[in-house]
Amino acid sequence: MKIIPAIDLMEGKVVRLYKGDPSKKTIYSDNPLEIAKKWESAGADMIHLVDLDATLGRGSNFEALGNIAKSVKIPVQVGGGFRNETIIEEALEFAQRVVIGTLAFKDKTVLDRLLTTYGNEKLVISVDHNDGLIVVNGWQQTTKIPLIDAVNDFRKMGFSEYLSTSIVRDGTLKGPDLEPLKMVNQIENVNLIVSGGISNIDDVIKVKELDPFGVILGKSLYENQVTIEEAKGI
Repeated sequence: MKIIPAIDLMEGKVVRLYKGDPSKKTIYSDNPLEIAKKWESAGADMIHLVDLDATLGRGSNFEALGNIAKSVKIPVQVGGGFRNETIIEEALEFAQRVVIGTLAFKDKTVLDRLLTTYGNEKLVISVDHNDGLIVVNGWQQTTKIPLIDAVNDFRKMGFSEYLSTSIVRDGTLKGPDLEPLKMVNQIENVNLIVSGGISNIDDVIKVKELDPFGVILGKSLYENQVTIEEAKGI
């Protein structure tokens, strides 16, 4: 299981939101590059970079994403507001993987074209959910699409890489939402990254028992409730 720290950017600063609410943010650093190098030195397998301003449609940290990706030697996965073909293509010039959420549910034609061009290892489908129902548009809109149905549909298209965040757990330190993750991880040919609610090393152990592709550490890492070294050691 890959240990993947998250670096969420808002106005160039490293922040964490509570349940995705931009009015409930905590700023942890105004130097995201320094944070990226810190996590790299600690032994992170990959860095998960998120442009929250782009996600919420109120700005862009795209240049910062590129600078960070080019400054570390470990793989970088970028997400947040990647809602057209052009910006995804530009991101793949510096990032190893791009997370696609809203676009994946709105334009299957573009999605299919991207899959043909780049292959499934570079494209990660974001299946974020609110109590098992898919959310899009920066978590502002809950759909009627069940999480499991969404993953099965994308798998039939040829996608293998997924990121799933439980928004009711994200930033809460209340533990991961294990049941839906367990169901997703049992689907054949699915590499799942688990995100949301990790509070301590015990939560990391519980997630590892599901045998996912990776786990994202966010608030627990920034609040010193778990370390990358600990997570790598289990």
